[in-house]
Amino acid sequence: QTVLQGIILLPLRAICIAFILLLAWLSASIATFCQPGRGILPLKGWRRRMIQTTLSGLTRTAYFVMGFQVKVKGKVASLSEAPIFVAAPHSSFFDAIICALTGMPSIVSRAENLSTPVFGTILSCLQPVAVSRQDPDSRKNTVAEITRRALSRGQWPQVI
Repeated sequence: QTVLQGIILLPLRAICIAFILLLAWLSASIATFCQPGRGILPLKGWRRRMIQTTLSGLTRTAYFVMGFQVKVKGKVASLSEAPIFVAAPHSSFFDAIICALTGMPSIVSRAENLSTPVFGTILSCLQPVAVSRQDPDSRKNTVAEITRRALSRGQWPQVI
């Protein structure tokens, strides 16, 4: 009976996750369409709210479909309390859960990830701090950009 459930549940879960991923890509595309100051200025207004609500909800739904239920104990620090949010060890696809629970903050990511089909569009709408491994000044530039965003007095979202 367990094998039969797996044969039925696996394709259903895969279809649901693909559909959620498509919706996330569509939402990210709409939120960044004709975006003024793309990557230089923070998203504001309906664009930011759309990312926070839609992508956060879709990410939580995707993890629920995969069988994960996350409960938060305590209170998530606000932007004014913590402009930089540190998540460690930052090494798996579970990092997306943290993003969904904290309101889809900006992230630090490899520059190569932005050119990935579908995921690159979703990642771009989070306005990441892109790290280039080929640039020798990348570490210094990344620290400077994180500092600039943290000191922006709430104009940029939290950086994770």
